[in-house]
Amino acid sequence: MLMLMAIRAQRSSRPTMADVAKAAGVSVMSVSYTFAQPERVSESTRAKVFAAAEELEYAGPNRAAQSLRSGKFNNIAVVFSEKLTYAFEDAVARRFLSGVAEACLDANAGLMMLPNSGKPGDVDRVRDAAVDGFVVWTTVFDDPILDAIVGTGKPACIQGGPLHEGVDLVGMDDVAGAVAIAAVGLSGAQRPAVISLPWDRERRSEIRMDVDPGEAFFPVSRHRLEGYERAVRDAGLDWPSVRVGVVTVNERSEGARMARSLLDVPESRRPDVILAMSDELALGVLDAIRELGLALPDDVAVVGWDDTTAASDAGLTTVRQSLFDQGRNAARVVLGLDDAVEPVEWSVRRRTSTR
Repeated sequence: MLMLMAIRAQRSSRPTMADVAKAAGVSVMSVSYTFAQPERVSESTRAKVFAAAEELEYAGPNRAAQSLRSGKFNNIAVVFSEKLTYAFEDAVARRFLSGVAEACLDANAGLMMLPNSGKPGDVDRVRDAAVDGFVVWTTVFDDPILDAIVGTGKPACIQGGPLHEGVDLVGMDDVAGAVAIAAVGLSGAQRPAVISLPWDRERRSEIRMDVDPGEAFFPVSRHRLEGYERAVRDAGLDWPSVRVGVVTVNERSEGARMARSLLDVPESRRPDVILAMSDELALGVLDAIRELGLALPDDVAVVGWDDTTAASDAGLTTVRQSLFDQGRNAARVVLGLDDAVEPVEWSVRRRTSTR
C-alpha cells in the first residue's frame, strides 16, 4: 500500500505546460506552439521553452488530451458480436482481423476491439470509444449498436450485414452461395438436414422443422437458410420435413454434437446429406460420421462454408471466400484509404465429402 501511495504521489507531481511556461518566462500558448507548431514562435522562445522543459523533465503535451481536442485518434475499432476470445480461437475470425490489421498497418493506425454481446454498456462503450471509425462483425438486424455507431458521425463498415443506413456493407451474396453449395450437396440425396449458425442473441440449441428463414435474426444465418430452402425445393424435395439443427456457437465440438443428434437415428430417418453453415460445423459433422461408423459420402454427404485450411485438408466441399480481403477492404474504407467497398468474389470448392 505504501508503495502504491508513493507512485501516485510521484504521478501527481508531473510537470505541466503551465510549469514550463512559468520557468521559461513565456505564455502557456507559446509552450503549446513550441511543441505543436514550432514555426509560430521565435528561435529564442523555442530555446527558452526547451531549456525549461529539460530542467523540469517535461516530456511534452498529453497526447490523449490533444486527440480529444482535435477529434482524431488514429485508431479504429472492431465491434465484435461474439465473445472476444472467439476472435482468437476461430480461424475465419482470425483471418478477418488479420485483414483489418493489415489495413491499419497501411495507415499507421491503431486497432481497438470492442465486445458487442447485447449486454448493458455496449452502446455507451461505442459512443465513448476514442476511435476514428468502426468495423463491425456481423450482428442481428435490430442491434441498437448500429444506430449508436451512426450517431457518432464516424465512418463504419459491417461484414456480413445487416444492411443499415449510414453503414457500408462488405460481404458475399450468401443466398446465391447457399443455393450453389447446396445443389452440389443434394446430388443423389433424399433426406437433407441443415446445421445452422446461431439464429439470435438467445443462442438456443434446438432442432426444428418447417423452418421459416425469416425467423433468424442474424443475417448470415437467415440468408444461408433462404438459399438452402431454395435449393431443396429446386431439387423437388420437401423443405418443411428438413430438420434444421441450430447451434449455440460456431465450434467444431458443437457441429459434432448436433450431427450426432441428427444421425444417431434409424436409417430410414437418417439424413443422407448435411448442409452446414461453416467449415467448423462441417468438420464436427465429419467427426460424428467417423464415430458412428458411417461412410462418407455414401451414407452421408457434407458441405461447409469458408474454405479454411482444415477444410481443404479434410476433403470438404465448401464455399470459398476471403475473410482476410473483406476485413482489409472494410478497414480501408473506414480509414479513408479506399473510396468504396469492393465486390466479394466467391466460388464452390468441390471435394470428396460430396457425391
